[in-house]
Amino acid sequence: MNKSILILKREYLTRVKKKSFIIMTLLVPLFMAALTILPTYLAMMDDKEERTIAVYDPTGLILNRLESNEFTKFHYIPEQEFKDLSKKFDSKKYYAMLHVPENILTINRAEMISDKQVTFDIKNLVSSRIENIIEGEKRKQVVDATGVPDLEKKLAATKTNITLDTIKLGEKGEAVKSSTEIAMAIGYAAGFLIYMFVFIYGTMVMRGVMEEKSSRIVEVIISSVKPFQLLFGKIVGIGLVGLTQIAIWLILGSAITTGVTAFISHGSAETVVQAQNIMATPGMDQLAATSPVQKNATLEILQLIGNLNIPLIIFSLFFYFIGGFILYASLMGAIGSAVDSDEDAQQMMMPVMMPLIFSIIILFAVAKNPEGSLAFWASMVPLTSPVIMMVRIPFGVPVWQIILSMILLLGSILGCIWIAGKIYRTGILMYGKKVNLKEIVKWLFYKN
Repeated sequence: MNKSILILKREYLTRVKKKSFIIMTLLVPLFMAALTILPTYLAMMDDKEERTIAVYDPTGLILNRLESNEFTKFHYIPEQEFKDLSKKFDSKKYYAMLHVPENILTINRAEMISDKQVTFDIKNLVSSRIENIIEGEKRKQVVDATGVPDLEKKLAATKTNITLDTIKLGEKGEAVKSSTEIAMAIGYAAGFLIYMFVFIYGTMVMRGVMEEKSSRIVEVIISSVKPFQLLFGKIVGIGLVGLTQIAIWLILGSAITTGVTAFISHGSAETVVQAQNIMATPGMDQLAATSPVQKNATLEILQLIGNLNIPLIIFSLFFYFIGGFILYASLMGAIGSAVDSDEDAQQMMMPVMMPLIFSIIILFAVAKNPEGSLAFWASMVPLTSPVIMMVRIPFGVPVWQIILSMILLLGSILGCIWIAGKIYRTGILMYGKKVNLKEIVKWLFYKN
C-alpha cells in the first residue's frame, strides 16, 4: 500500500511540476476567456459601422416613418434616382436600397437591393420596422364591417409578417434574387465542414507518425526513404482520403438536388392544374380567396441556392480544405515525431489547434457580419482563413481579398512544411527523451 502511494505521489508531482503543465494550466483559461470576449467586442465594434439605406416608397405608407438610429440611416429618394440606382448601384453612397411595392398591404413583401449580400442584422432591423408600420396601417383600416367581433380579434387580424426579399446586383447591373439566410447557412456549413475534416485528418496524421515511431517500424522504413518523403507521403495520402470523401458527398448532393428540383418542378406544374380544377368546382370560391396557389417553398430555396456562385464555392471548398489540411497536418506530423506519449502529444497539440478552435468560436459572428474587420482579418490570417473565408464567400467577397488570402495560405504552407520537415527528421529517431519547445527550435537549425 505504501509503495502504491509513493508511486502515486511521484507520478503526480512529476507532472504538476512540469513547466508546460503550469503554463498551460494558467494560460489556457485566460486564453479561452480572451477567445470568448474578444470576438464579442470586435463584433460590437463592427456593428457600429454607419450605413445609409436609400428608400423608394411610391405608396407613401412608410415615407419618413422609418426611424434611423446611430449607425443605420434611411434616406428617401425619388423615382428617377431609384431607376438610376437599379441600373448602376452607388455602393459608396448607399449600403442598400429599400423598395416598397405599391401592393405591400396585400403581398406583405418588400425588396432590399444592393451590390453585395445584405447582412443578417440589417435585414432583421428593416423588416421589423416595416412590419410595425404596416400593422399600424392595417389597424386603421379595420372597421366593424369586417365581421371581427371584438377588439382583441380585431388587433390580431392586423398582425403582419413582412417578407423582405434581398436582390443582389451584378457587375453589369443585372438583378439576381438572393437570400441572406441561405448564404449564411451554406457559409456556416462549409466552414464547419473544413474545421471538422482538418481536425480529424490532421490528428490522424499525428497518430500515424506516433504509431510508427513507437513500434520502431520507422527505423526500417527510413533505411530506404528519406524522413521528409515519409512525412510528405503520409500527409498527402491521408489528405486524399478526406478529399475523396468530400468529393463523393458533393457529387451525391448535386445529384440529389438535381433530382429533387426536377421532381418538385414537375409536381408544381401538376399541382397548379389540379388546384385550378378544384377551384372551378362549386363552393370553392371562398376557399380560393384564403388559400391561393403559391410557388413551392422548397423549389424556391433550391433556386436561391442556384443563384449563388456555386463554382466559386466548390473550388474554394477544395482549395481551402487542401490548404488548411496540409498546413495543420504538417504541424501535427511534426508533433507526432517529437513526442513518445499521448499525454505529451495533447499538451503540444493544444497551442497548434487554438487558431482553428478560435475560427469556430467566431464563426457565427462572421456569418452575421461578413464585411466587418473581424471577418476580414480572420480570413487573411492563414491559420484561420480556411474556415473563415468559406463563411464569407457565399455573401460575395472582392476578388482581390480571395486571391490575397490564397497567396498568404500557400506561403504559410511552404513555411510549415519546411519547419515540419526539420522537426520530423530529428524527432522521428529520438526515443526516451522528453523534448521541450527550446530543443525543438534547435532542431530547426541542425544541418543535414
